[in-house]
Amino acid sequence: MKIVNVLFGLVVICVMAGCELIEKAVRDIGISISSEELNDFIKTVKGNMIFVEGGEYLMGDYGVEYGPEGLPYDLNKNNKPLHKVQLASFFMAKFKITNEEYGLYLASNKLSARQDAAGDEEFIQVSIPPNNPAHIDWYEAENYCNWLADVTKLPFALPTEAQWEYAARSRGRFLMVATDDGTYKVTNDSATKDWRSGPRGINISTLRDREEFGDEMKWTTGIYSPLPVDRFPPNPLGLYSMSDNGFEWVSDWYDPDYYQYSPIHNPQGPDQPVYKGRDSNHQYAKVLRGIAYANPLWGGGVNVQRSYRSPDGYVQNFLSDGSFLNLSDKTARCVLNSEGPLE
Repeated sequence: MKIVNVLFGLVVICVMAGCELIEKAVRDIGISISSEELNDFIKTVKGNMIFVEGGEYLMGDYGVEYGPEGLPYDLNKNNKPLHKVQLASFFMAKFKITNEEYGLYLASNKLSARQDAAGDEEFIQVSIPPNNPAHIDWYEAENYCNWLADVTKLPFALPTEAQWEYAARSRGRFLMVATDDGTYKVTNDSATKDWRSGPRGINISTLRDREEFGDEMKWTTGIYSPLPVDRFPPNPLGLYSMSDNGFEWVSDWYDPDYYQYSPIHNPQGPDQPVYKGRDSNHQYAKVLRGIAYANPLWGGGVNVQRSYRSPDGYVQNFLSDGSFLNLSDKTARCVLNSEGPLE
């Protein structure tokens, strides 16, 4: 697309001539979107939706009762107790929202992208490659999915937490991670202090994969480099990178005790804001699912893990009394709340 070609050209300029002006260039780019481009975009979005047949499952940390080791997958109490959930059918995007998709949304609405940590150069760089995940706060994720609903006249939305886990576990199966077979698979290269000498991922990313991709892109993000959204195989349902490559926002307000009173049918999370904590900068928190960076060597990205953050993306600065914007590990994907076929 035109927007991607222009933005990617800015990265080349940045690498060759320095990045002093790239932030202003990205924010003031002023690209318009034709109706033909928008129609092509809508067609692509619909084509990337995976049908998730509704059903009943046990939501939460099932490790003790149904895991092969008979141990909990997470010591945190916020994903307990195990409880029954019944969901209607829906569609879910096979990929996280990409830079290309989010860039078209911004251009179509004449909006400017926010910049992480007051315009951090690394954040600007990783926001350019078209097939990488867009890094956004909860409000931006919700606005994007709502915009999809407006332009398609279809009920797009952020997924509920229950929908997200059901889909990650391929309709509620007892799968530990959202890989092609529910396990971590990596090469047998030994890990050293130099992560590039450690294992590569086979069905999920490793530190080495992210380090090497960052080097390839000439970034300085190292082991925190985001990867293309389709870098590794999808889960059995056909959904990509739900267990790595960025936390994913869901629609629910966060309550660590929600599983104790969650309704059975299509739970939506608490009716109003409930919880403030350190991880949400002491602001009312929204739920994040998945993980920012998978670590197969010692776990991470388990399908039942829950996280929470402030919906505006600000986190507490533990070196001072202030806070700072941190979007670099947060993204999202949309669902389509329809039980019938897409036209």
